Amino acid sequence: MAIRNLEIELIYPPVFPAVPGLVFRKFRGEADYPHILAAINASKVADQIERSDTLDDIARNYAHLHNCDPYQDMIFAEVEGKVIAYGRVWWDLNSDGEWLGFSLTFMHPEWRRKGIGTAMLRHNERRLREIASQLEADGTIQPSTPRFFEVGASDREVGAAALFEKEDYKPVRYAFSMVRPLSEPVEATSMPEGLEIRLVLPHQYRALWDAMQEAFQDHWSFVPEGEEEYQKWLQSPEFNPHLWKVAWDGDQIAGMVLNFIAENENREYNRKRGYTEGICVGRPWRRRGLARALLTRSLEMFRDMGMTEAALGVDAENLSGALKLYESVGFRVEKRYTTYRKAF
Repeated sequence: MAIRNLEIELIYPPVFPAVPGLVFRKFRGEADYPHILAAINASKVADQIERSDTLDDIARNYAHLHNCDPYQDMIFAEVEGKVIAYGRVWWDLNSDGEWLGFSLTFMHPEWRRKGIGTAMLRHNERRLREIASQLEADGTIQPSTPRFFEVGASDREVGAAALFEKEDYKPVRYAFSMVRPLSEPVEATSMPEGLEIRLVLPHQYRALWDAMQEAFQDHWSFVPEGEEEYQKWLQSPEFNPHLWKVAWDGDQIAGMVLNFIAENENREYNRKRGYTEGICVGRPWRRRGLARALLTRSLEMFRDMGMTEAALGVDAENLSGALKLYESVGFRVEKRYTTYRKAF
């Protein structure tokens, strides 16, 4: 019986590297969480990615996956019984009517450049094709729906970028991570007339979430986030309502900056950083200086709390002029991220 179960969980990618002792297998549930964390931690050091994950973070994320069945949509690589890499796929329909099949892989650096990443990427593509075919059969998508594989890499992940380009992925969009030292002066601007900053109470969290979804609809390749994402957000360590700067127009939410402090990350990297993320303004309140007013007040708050820097992420081609706004209040580009796509 044990041999039969092992055979059932094995995966055979379209290409199989000649690495002694290498096998690919499916997800085994919570027992794989430490392997996932180990692969993330090993990768982040090699790729100069600053993040601090815990087993609780992994468990929370996997409790709220959307459009992803980990038992069917994950692949693990093992050598002599040791997990050396894992990958996962999921899918979404964006606001442009495109079907996107997402793929990620984390691999211990000592096992890179042996063909394992290529094998896992091609397996992920095969799985995404299967998913797209199933969705077409049940009417979720139409035969005419544009379909793309999508992956991403920072400018430090040179190996991943080389793999994507070798496999015919093309850069389609860029984003930046930006940092601002809080030792520099902050020039707070006044709130637009008729708007005020107020706390968001628990019974208003859903309204704020809905306002954020509405405001982000204008962003490139916007994907609406559903109930699973909402529940994950409520449970996230980044959910810090007492740090938010939310502007109200009567009982309507006009705009927001959903600030947070990543305590584990600050400890690991020995820094005092606050994140000014979730920056958005509803359509009726745009072009009035609201984003600037909320952002500069956020910077003042973090400075007064003893933080020494602030950080955020931005789409480099954001049509609202976000990049120029952030540069004008002192943020500077620290790292670039590239989104790659390949049509089916």
